[in-house]
Amino acid sequence: MTIARFSASNQCVRSGEWNARVGAGGAESEGSRSVLGRYLTLLSAFDPVTPRMTLAQLTARANLPKSTIHRLCGELLAEGLLERDEAGTYALGIRLFELGELVPRHRTLSSVALPIMEDLREATRQRVHLAVLDGVDVVYVEILGSSAVDVSSRVGGRLPAHATGVGKAILAYSSAATVKARIAAGLPAITVRTITTPDALVAELRKIRTIGMSLDLGESHLGIACVAAPVFGANRRIRAGLSVTGPVASIDPGILGPAVRTAAFTLTRALRDTGL
Repeated sequence: MTIARFSASNQCVRSGEWNARVGAGGAESEGSRSVLGRYLTLLSAFDPVTPRMTLAQLTARANLPKSTIHRLCGELLAEGLLERDEAGTYALGIRLFELGELVPRHRTLSSVALPIMEDLREATRQRVHLAVLDGVDVVYVEILGSSAVDVSSRVGGRLPAHATGVGKAILAYSSAATVKARIAAGLPAITVRTITTPDALVAELRKIRTIGMSLDLGESHLGIACVAAPVFGANRRIRAGLSVTGPVASIDPGILGPAVRTAAFTLTRALRDTGL
């Protein structure tokens, strides 16, 4: 599957490149970023395609002076947030994983969702995603199952909400302000099938509320489809999106839709019963 690089003319991006662009902050000067922002820029430079990088590669991707990158890497190495091998290449450190496991929303939502996701995977034989909204993007908090084709979604991965099934399911039941924020941030084309206009997105969200589920037909990955449904918390507000994903030929919304909606309803009820 070949996906072109995104530009201002709404060409396509690979999801890994999207993550790097969000983390790198574009062409900002070092002086425009806070100290914490520079650390985050460096850590966000890593992605599934390039999990290990040399100092030169980090300097180019983070768009910061080499001396700054060298200093930040030394400090992060000392804290276990980065690691370096004998060849001198850097990777994210185990300390980041340890800290990530302490995030309350991820831990509580996941602990309730995993048994339900296991049942959904067993029933559909498809890859199952659970994602939440963070700003105007979705972040995947749990993924079960593998895919027979290239799907770049990963736990902790981020994609624009308008371009995914789980993201559209969440947006459909979010506030008008949230939808406006996504539109204001832009509707970049991840593939040629991605919704890229405000009117089309608003119409799509209206349709999702009518049928109670969303579809992604090659909008985030060409040749890949998914069926997603909303998950609500104990406060009756949208909490997450749950989906099954696979090659287009294996995703039949008429068959899989009821299964996903039932699983999402079951998770909603479980979150309500546990006060989450």
